[in-house]
Amino acid sequence: MGVNQSSSVSNQTNLTVCVQVDTSAQVFFMVYYSLVFLVGLFLNGFTLKVYFCRAQQQASSSVTIYLKNMAAADFFISLCLPIRIAHYADSSIIVSRIYCNFGASAFYLNMYASILFMGYIAGNRYLKIVHPLGTHILQTARAAHITSTVTWVFLLAITGTYITLSLVTQGEPTSRSSTVSCDVLHSEQLRVFYKVIHTFSAAIFLLVLVSLIFFYHSTSRRLSLALQKQPMSSGSKKLTKSRRNMLVLVSVFCVCFVPYHLVRLPYAFLKRCTWGQAFFYLKELTIMVSVLNVCLDPLIYFIFCKAFRMQLNLRRVFSTTQVTGQPDKTERRSSDGRMSTIRVNRKTSLSMTTKQLSVL
Repeated sequence: MGVNQSSSVSNQTNLTVCVQVDTSAQVFFMVYYSLVFLVGLFLNGFTLKVYFCRAQQQASSSVTIYLKNMAAADFFISLCLPIRIAHYADSSIIVSRIYCNFGASAFYLNMYASILFMGYIAGNRYLKIVHPLGTHILQTARAAHITSTVTWVFLLAITGTYITLSLVTQGEPTSRSSTVSCDVLHSEQLRVFYKVIHTFSAAIFLLVLVSLIFFYHSTSRRLSLALQKQPMSSGSKKLTKSRRNMLVLVSVFCVCFVPYHLVRLPYAFLKRCTWGQAFFYLKELTIMVSVLNVCLDPLIYFIFCKAFRMQLNLRRVFSTTQVTGQPDKTERRSSDGRMSTIRVNRKTSLSMTTKQLSVL
C-alpha cells in the first residue's frame, strides 16, 4: 500500500513539474474564452429562444428536435466556459477541484452531445434523400425524441461515473503551482478510467466522421447521376441544395473537432516530461478551435431548419405587421375605389363615343 501511495505521489509530482503554463498564455486563454463565451451565449441563447419561446408552437420535425438538442448542448458549453476561465485565473486547489470534477466533465459531455447530434442531423437528411416520397421510421418525431433521450442518459451516465470515481479516489496534490492540468489530481484508478473514456470518445468521433463523409459522398454521387439524366430538373436542384448543406455540416465538424481528436488521444496515452508541455499547449490550442463550434453551429440551424428561417423572418416583420394590418384594409378599399373609378371612366368613355357616333 505504501509503495502504491509513493508511486502515486511521485507521478503527481512529475506531472506538476512537467506541465506548467506561463502567465501570458493564461491571459491569452482567458481573453479568448471570454469572447467565445459572450458570442456563443448570445447566439445559442437566441436560437433556444426562437425554438422554445415562439408564440405559436408547431409540431416539430425530427431534424428540428435534433437541432434543438444541439443548440442546448452548445448553450451549456458556453455556460461551462466561465469555470474554465476561473481555472486559468486562479490555480488554487478549490478552483481546480471544481473545474476538474464538474466544469471539465460538463464541458466534454456537451461537446460529444453536439458531435452526436451533428451525426443524427446528417443521417436524417440523408434518409430524406434516399426516401424522398416517404418518411422512414427513423425520421419520425417519436424516434428523434427517443434517440435524443437515450443519448443524454448515456452521456450523463458516463460523466456521472467519472465524477463519482474522481471524488472518491482523488488525492491531495503534492504542491501548489501554476499548473492548469487536471492530471495532478488523478489517482491511478481514475487515470485508467480516463484512458478508457478517451478511447471510447475517439471511437464515437470516428464513427460520426466516417458517417458524415459517407453521407456527403453518397449525396454527391446521386447528384452527379441526376445531372446526367435531367440537368435542369427539380430533383437535381434539391440534391444540389442537400449536398451544399451537407458540405457545410462536414466542414464545421472537421474544422472544430478533427484537430482536437488528433491530439487528445496521444496526449492521454503518451504524456512524458520530455514532450508533456508541448502536448499540453497543442491540446489547449485544439480545444480553443473546438470551442468555436458554439459560434459556427447557428449557421447549421439557419441552413438546415426552414422553420428557424421562417421564425427569423417573422421576428423581423413582427413589429410592422400590426402597423400594416389596418392599412391593408385601406389599400383594399382604395383598390376597390380605383376599380370603381375605372368602371365609371369606362362607362363615361362609352357614353361619349355613343354620343359622337350619334352626332356623326
